[in-house]
Amino acid sequence: MDMAAEDDAARARNRAQLYAPPKGMRRRPAGGGRPRGAAGVDASQARALMSQAAAEDARLQGRR
Repeated sequence: MDMAAEDDAARARNRAQLYAPPKGMRRRPAGGGRPRGAAGVDASQARALMSQAAAEDARLQGRR
């Protein structure tokens, strides 16, 4: 594709056309519409969940 282009501008147009989203697809807002978080879990809740998972893992492996 790049070899068939006549100049840099043609290469840029070819790349833009190649990587463009499909027609009819709507773009998302710049912020994504909502904040990116781990399902709304804060750090203390994440730590508690991790410790519960570790305790359950230890229980299942017989370590207690």
